Amino acid sequence: MTAGNMLLDAAGRAGWYAYMTRSSGAQIRGGEAAAMMRLSTSPVQSHDDRFDVLVAIDWQNVGRFSAEIPMTSDGLVLGDPDGGEFPEQIGAKGARRADIPFKKMAKEIEGGRPNMIALGAVAGLVGLPEDAVLGVVRDSLAKKGEAARTASEASVRAGMAFAAGLPACPRLAAAEGQSERLWSITGNEAAGLGAVRGGIRFVAAYPITPGTEVLEWLAPNLAKLGGVLVQAEDELASINQIIGASYAGVPSLTATSGPGLALMTESLGLAVASETPITVVNVMRGGPSTGIPVKSEQSDLNIALYGLHGDAPHLVVAPNSLADCAFSTQWAVHLADSLQTAAIVLSDQSLGQSRATIAPPADPGFRAIRLMPEGEAAERYRRYTNTASGVSPMAVPGMKGYQYTADGLEHNEYGTPSSAAADHSAQLDKRLRKLAVHDYGQHWADIEGDGDIAVLTWGSTTGPVREALERFRASGGRARLVSIRLISPVRPEQLAAALEGVARVLVVEQSHGAQFHRYLRAHYDLPGSVRAFHRPGPLPIRPNEIFRQLADWS
Repeated sequence: MTAGNMLLDAAGRAGWYAYMTRSSGAQIRGGEAAAMMRLSTSPVQSHDDRFDVLVAIDWQNVGRFSAEIPMTSDGLVLGDPDGGEFPEQIGAKGARRADIPFKKMAKEIEGGRPNMIALGAVAGLVGLPEDAVLGVVRDSLAKKGEAARTASEASVRAGMAFAAGLPACPRLAAAEGQSERLWSITGNEAAGLGAVRGGIRFVAAYPITPGTEVLEWLAPNLAKLGGVLVQAEDELASINQIIGASYAGVPSLTATSGPGLALMTESLGLAVASETPITVVNVMRGGPSTGIPVKSEQSDLNIALYGLHGDAPHLVVAPNSLADCAFSTQWAVHLADSLQTAAIVLSDQSLGQSRATIAPPADPGFRAIRLMPEGEAAERYRRYTNTASGVSPMAVPGMKGYQYTADGLEHNEYGTPSSAAADHSAQLDKRLRKLAVHDYGQHWADIEGDGDIAVLTWGSTTGPVREALERFRASGGRARLVSIRLISPVRPEQLAAALEGVARVLVVEQSHGAQFHRYLRAHYDLPGSVRAFHRPGPLPIRPNEIFRQLADWS
């Protein structure tokens, strides 16, 4: 993982774009790990259909990764002859083989490390400039002392020298025209950035894979802005703490994954009923139950949409790229406060824990701005007054004359608990109306291209779909992309307009039960012939799979 991060940063320093996912075992105390990277002279949002080079520092438990590493006979596998017997799963891929004695070379360098030799070897194979790699090594190891830095630099140089005698593999052209410094950032870090840009100043959360890095990024950066992060004892405490902080007037957020979201659903209903704005970032992983904590899957869609008991309308927003994690989280924070409700941001392990070099995400200007009463109260405060917009002024504790009850019981306009049918109906209508009539602008979806074929997708599957559509258009085909960002509330009129003239629809997602396809069928009138392409994690959806679907259909 260290070598992978350094390679990505060096590529960014050289002006290249890089995208890296990581795969590991679910052991808390560590184990096998793989860094899977794509380098390009242009921006990339997903892996390609195959890997050109596989570098194995050792072969321990490589079988757990083999299905995630497609290779062809053009590929090159580098392994240490002292690293164990060459595995059958890798040999079956048919790629070329070459030996590189990582451990032996490391022993010949005082303080040498095999992973730094591997870093140098890969850099040499793909044509990454030496100064870019050594610059990253120096910066990364600055706090480790001169001995560690010198040893790592020597290891990198040894690896690059050895690569000169290895079989050839694809090399990238020198980067040109890259004027701005690219950011090296993960989706979880981008979500944290979007949160603080949106105005989040209180976070309570319990660590859980793969959402923990959102909290790790927020903890020091919130403090710089005068905010606070509390590591709560569990997910129940986390969400109740952010409801309390938001009730007191502070924009608040928690981050979790599927098992934690399941625990939070009752309190999500409390936020909806009391109209207390909160944001929950849910970084999905393989399920159900504990599932596969370190692999990606889009299987929390159903619980995010339908997991709350009663009629509890709320927001569900899904980022569709690593950079979009910043935009979508910031937008969700803004919407939650503007509409005084709960917002769930559905990211996933593929977006959250992937790292990429990207242009710095722009600040769209969304802020957590809450409608509040003005002046002194002239009469008894009607916190839940049934306005045309469905949004009513929300006071904070301490405002003279604006006391009210906020709890999970149904209530009248004053907040007084009520079981009267008229009050229940009026408040149900109010809570639904404020989400239904709000103008979400063009941000509800990303719509690209034209043609009578449309690909409907969401979240992390958008990256490979985008690339598949580029290939399809290059082959002479015409098709459009609709990547839905605002999952709930539904936008039937907007989707109908986006699909005007479409005769065939392909729905792409990563879930075993085709949750997104079923959601679309339930809430939208899809035109023409509809196909579903779906499968569960941990295998990612790759561009050529979607391209073949489109080519076959056309």
